[in-house]
Amino acid sequence: MQAEELKKRIEEGVPTAQASVKGDGDHFEAVVVSPAFEGKSMVQQHQMVYGSLGDLMQGAVHALALRTFTPAEWEKQIH
Repeated sequence: MQAEELKKRIEEGVPTAQASVKGDGDHFEAVVVSPAFEGKSMVQQHQMVYGSLGDLMQGAVHALALRTFTPAEWEKQIH
């Protein structure tokens, strides 16, 4: 599994998401920003991302460190 493939799966599975994924093999770190996260708890946001990865989480991806943000939350992070 490659980081680019994970990025693609997340962006296809989470509405209007922008993802940044680092790592290789089976350990990855992802930052995902999407307006679809608005009004959702962190657990719900993470469930959306895990849902987009489906069966990859059962085998190809051993560990995923995940950080999710709405666009407004992301703006605060980068300033």
